[in-house]
Parts: sequence; structure tokens; C-alpha cells
Amino acid sequence: MARRVVLCALLSLFAIEPGTANAEGRGATGILGINRVNLAWLPAGEQRKILSDIAASGATHVRLSLSAPVDRSIEAVEIAHGLGLKILLEIQLTNPDYYAEDVGPRTGYGRIWDIRRLSDLDPVRYRESLKAALGRVDDAGVTLAAVEPGNEINYSAYNGDLVVFREPGPPTPRSVSDIRNRKAFERGLATYVEIARITRQELKATAHSRNALVVSAGLSDMNAAEADQRGMERLDPEDVISLLKSLGIDSYVDAYGIHVYPGRRAGPKLAGYIRGLLRFCATGDRGKPCWVTEWGVANTTRSCPLDDRKRADAIVAMRSVFQTLMLSGQLTAAFYYDWDTHAAYGVWRCGGLSSAGVRAIAPN
Repeated sequence: MARRVVLCALLSLFAIEPGTANAEGRGATGILGINRVNLAWLPAGEQRKILSDIAASGATHVRLSLSAPVDRSIEAVEIAHGLGLKILLEIQLTNPDYYAEDVGPRTGYGRIWDIRRLSDLDPVRYRESLKAALGRVDDAGVTLAAVEPGNEINYSAYNGDLVVFREPGPPTPRSVSDIRNRKAFERGLATYVEIARITRQELKATAHSRNALVVSAGLSDMNAAEADQRGMERLDPEDVISLLKSLGIDSYVDAYGIHVYPGRRAGPKLAGYIRGLLRFCATGDRGKPCWVTEWGVANTTRSCPLDDRKRADAIVAMRSVFQTLMLSGQLTAAFYYDWDTHAAYGVWRCGGLSSAGVRAIAPN
């Protein structure tokens, strides 16, 4: 009952007649969802509480992660499915099960976490682990909507083939030719395409998720100036997608993943920024549409009750741009980051869904 009341309020707020969203939870032009990753770190009772709140809010889709401990991750997937939520499952490639025992991580010099190199990932181990995880998900009767292997593989925080400088100062890459360990980075991308192929194959072997979409790893939109300040290598999403396409990624994915955090651009330049960032998203023979698997606007206020009006306005503006891109076919889905874990971006505040959160997940 609570979920129905909230959903009716959302429909009224946006002047949308019932029936605009179809039975798959899809809005008029695309899928809208919310992130709640890393539930594996929480006991089942807390997982259920969080996911129940998400379901009661009117959200239809949720991005969850398959991470260590894997059993706990799968428990969260089962709970979400039981609550009627459609699941985008992000597979965290940092899982040590995917690497040989003697493979160590690249250092983050205490400024960011130490992480293994994508080029060291063992596709055989990945297949074995993924097959076992999908088998358990299948046995539970869960149907996955989509699977996203990897996260921000164009950024050194999540791809150990990219360097973290001991101290910020040197310029970070503007093109692939500037990457310090270019050969290793390109080997890692080739490994990633193999991971996408394996993911597609193992999904096809399931009974319930054989038609799940495969979305390539959501890429960071961090710009070069910010990377310079952090002393961490990254590459523009468009350049990485171009490299992946040259390696055959289009044969194994249904969409390209991308992250959108406009920051101070959430003003007059917002529309141009988003359209420029997503210009590689395509339809037909030109490529694949995009899934924005993370997007968000920060509100650092911690007091209650929360004044979320300014952020809500920015979110409405972003949703408007997304709507245009969905109508053109360039964009298929957008998942807001985050439900409750990040103090700045979270929308579950002061015991309820904030006004910005309402606008982030409301149907088109």
C-alpha cells in the first residue's frame, strides 16, 4: 500500500497518466533506476530493510553489485527480486577470485585503494566464478534485467593498469599514447572484451536470465584537469569505447556504460556537457546506445529536515536532457547514484526519500 501511495504521488507530480510505464518498469522512453551497490557488506536484515525502502519508494530498477563475499551479494539479489525489483547486476572485477593467487595489486600510495591490474585477470577463473554465481541466481528463480561486467575501467581507481602517481604533479594522459603502461592497458582492454564474451555466453546458458542485456563497464567522466589534481591516470570515455570497438566489443554487448557527474556544470552548460559526453552513444550500424549506470548531483548538507530544492532543480534539468537522448535512441537507461551510502549523493535522507530522490526515479 505504501508503495502504491508513493507511486501515485510521483505520477501526479509529473502529470503522467497511469499506464505510461510498462510492465517491465520502463518509462515512456527508457529505464530509470537507483544504485545500491556493496550490499554484500551488510547482514541480510539490513539488506532487506534497504531494498524494501527502495521498492516502497516507487523505484522499479536497482543496480546491485556482485562482489566479495559473493554469497552475500547473491542474497541481496534474491531479496531484491522477491520485492519485485528489476536488477542491473554490476560485476566487480576487483574480486580476487578472478586472479591467480600470486597476482598482487598495484599500489595506490595510500591515496586510493590498491587494486589488481585488469591485464592480470584470468578469464578461466572469471568464467568458473561467474558460472557458479549465475547458477545460484538461476536456482533461486531470479531473472536479471542486465549485467554490467566491470566499473570505470578508464580510471586508475578501478583499473590497475592505469598509474596512480606517488604525488600529484605530472600531467595525466590526454590520449592513449600518453599512458605510461600503454601495452599493459591495451592488453587489459583485450582481456575485458573476452570477459564481455564470457559474460554473454554464461548468461545464455541460464534458464531465467538468458535474455539479460550485457552493458559494458560504466566509464568515468572525470576530466583531465581533475585527474591532474588527483595524480591518477584516466582516459576519455569516447577514446576507450573506440578502442573497445576496435577489439570487437560490439559483438558481445547491447549497450555502452557511462557515468555522469556534472558537478559545477549543473547550470546553463549542463545540456551541452551531457550531449558531448554521450556523443559516442549510437543506434543501428554506428554502434550501441548508452546506459548511464551512475549519475548524481551532490548535496553536502547533513542537517534535518533536508533542504534539497536546489539539487532537485538540477536533477529535473538532467532528466530533461536524458529524456531527449532517450527519445533519439542514444540513451536507454539511467540509474541514479546513490540511495543512501554516499553522504553527498545519497537521496535517502532524514528517514525518507528526499525531493531530489523523488525526481530522480519518477517515471518519464
